[in-house]
Amino acid sequence: MKFQKMLKLKKIFDISKKYEIPEESLRPYGDYIAKVDYRLLYESMKDFGKLIFVTGITPTPYGEGKTTTVIGLVDALNRLGYKSLASIRQPSLGPIFGIKGGAAGGGYAQVVPMDDINLLFTGDFPAIEYANNLLASLIDNHIFHGNELGIDSRKIKFRRAIDMNDRSLRSIVVGLGGSANGFPREAGFDITAASEVMAIFGLSLNINDLKKKLGEILVGFSYDKKPIYARDLKAEGAMAAILRRAINPNLVQTLENNLAFVHGGPFANIAHGTSSILSIKLALKFSDYAVVEGGFATDLGGEKFLDIIARLGDLKVCAVVIVATTRALKYHGGLKVNYVEDSNKNLVRGLQNLEKHIENMQAFGLKVVVALNKFSEDTKEEIKIVRDFVESMGVGFALSDVWAQGGKGGEELAKKIVEIEEERTPRFIYKLEQSPKEKIERIAKIIYGASLVEYSQEAEADLKDVSLVGMDNSFVCMAKTPLSLSADPKLIGRPEDFKIMVREVRISHGANFIVPVLGKIMTMPGLPKIPQAVKFDIFENGEMQGIY
Repeated sequence: MKFQKMLKLKKIFDISKKYEIPEESLRPYGDYIAKVDYRLLYESMKDFGKLIFVTGITPTPYGEGKTTTVIGLVDALNRLGYKSLASIRQPSLGPIFGIKGGAAGGGYAQVVPMDDINLLFTGDFPAIEYANNLLASLIDNHIFHGNELGIDSRKIKFRRAIDMNDRSLRSIVVGLGGSANGFPREAGFDITAASEVMAIFGLSLNINDLKKKLGEILVGFSYDKKPIYARDLKAEGAMAAILRRAINPNLVQTLENNLAFVHGGPFANIAHGTSSILSIKLALKFSDYAVVEGGFATDLGGEKFLDIIARLGDLKVCAVVIVATTRALKYHGGLKVNYVEDSNKNLVRGLQNLEKHIENMQAFGLKVVVALNKFSEDTKEEIKIVRDFVESMGVGFALSDVWAQGGKGGEELAKKIVEIEEERTPRFIYKLEQSPKEKIERIAKIIYGASLVEYSQEAEADLKDVSLVGMDNSFVCMAKTPLSLSADPKLIGRPEDFKIMVREVRISHGANFIVPVLGKIMTMPGLPKIPQAVKFDIFENGEMQGIY
């Protein structure tokens, strides 16, 4: 809160003039927030800027500061005279009230107004939730009123959604209480950020595309094993109507009064993990540099952005920034106690994790810059160890101090970016025409470093359904723990000679990707023993605690 008080916010209309965004295309939500009519993307004749993609090393309990780096880099590029825009995801209430608290940057590198961004914002998440649950209710209603389509209630694939961590809703029974309440069946909830409607929302290019994709959602199968889609229930029109305003990207500002899009919120461990394609393309349209964040590390948000989003959106990439910290590298080198020691041995061992993430992005044929997110405890010797290692790999290095200094602390990183002039189309890890198993195994072996991929009986049966609905040539969106390059969260650093077990394969027909579920990953998280929610409070003057 103190950082927001020190700097004066400007009206969003005034900042937008600097970026030449037409006022008539803005839909204000007060003085500091606006939605941008997505149709502006197709009306404007402006050239596209360059895309900078920000990812990270394997996350640790300390937090690595990717969002903070994105925002600080945008401010730094603007300080150097380049129009730059961020495109980041909207935080989910589940993690906000669970472990993380607010998730809109930190220190002097934040997007604001943070309270609004973190808590319901412009209503996009509720709209996605309502659209999702409308379809769920239409499914049960259709069965109740005679089941003309012959939907097999044992084969319903579509799940309800809520934007909250609630483990009790993972597996439930609906329709209890007598015949007036429908037919009992097993069901469950995913967190909204992991829902297919959220994925479709982020992948759609216009309202007609959104409606088409919603209609393609696989509801389940009939008694004669025929696939049933949302369009068969005539659900897509009403679902798209609920999302008619949400589809327009949200525009806010940094503490240094530069623009940022905050739109969409798919998790990267159980979905594709980046902001909406519309917000990314609009950011490119009205800037010299659009800085886009991918969730978690290169093995999750990084791989999915390049293999799915860049391919689907026909995006070229100027550079990939990998965010690291010395304390996270020490953690991956085996130092799991509180950060009080000076252990260069742990730091050197932990560099293996960074090395693998650099190799992952180089596998796509892209230029890489490592941003070392600076903390006050970092020593000159530690910084030199990381810098020397990174430069020995022929990769750019920059010390980033944006938390403490805002854009000024990101100028070294910004200058490294500006030096890279060439834009490249990523060299994709797999071809769409390869079989699902071939695509899964290429990701597991090339990006994770696995030696073998195995499939449960359930996963083998799921892959038969993938073929049945004609999705052998779809994208692959892996679901696994973010805490390791493997599917085992205990394997930190750079694990080697490990196996990957595909437990099940979910079908996101509308989003055109399959979701292989690895290990014990859950699409509905639970709350910790002491949730962040119990630390929240609000006072008569409107100030809140617990969110920062």
